[in-house]
Order: sequence, then C-alpha cells, then structure tokens
Amino acid sequence: MPDAQEPDENEWHERALCSQTDPEAFFPEKGGSTREAKKICTGCEVRAECLSYALANDERFGIWGGMSERERRKLKRRAV
Repeated sequence: MPDAQEPDENEWHERALCSQTDPEAFFPEKGGSTREAKKICTGCEVRAECLSYALANDERFGIWGGMSERERRKLKRRAV
C-alpha cells in the first residue's frame, strides 16, 4: 500500500492534456507527423512526469513528454 504522503505514481496521467484529446495523435503511423501531439505537450502541466515515466518504463512507441521514441533514445544515450 502506498504511503499516504506519496502520490499515486500514475496520478499525473489524469491531469495530462493527452488524456483529453485524440490518442491517435500520440501514436502516429510510421513516418506520420508528430507535430500535433508535440504541440499539445508543450502546454501540458505534467510533461516532465510523462517523460520520466516513458524513460523509466522504456516506452518504445508514441509521443511521451513531447518526445518521440527516437528523441527519447538519443536523450538516454546522452545521459549514460
């Protein structure tokens, strides 16, 4: 059971702008545009939590925290 002072680790998802929009924008077809999803992410209050989640869980598909899978891979490589 989580500590009462520790927020649910996925609570951020409920506040994410992507949860209020078309999920297909965040999972474009291969070669499809990521522009719409990234634009939504720029105004999202939980963008950092989203990106941290994607990096920690090795999300391989979709736009998370305003970054594509390729961008997240580059970020991880630079961090090592």
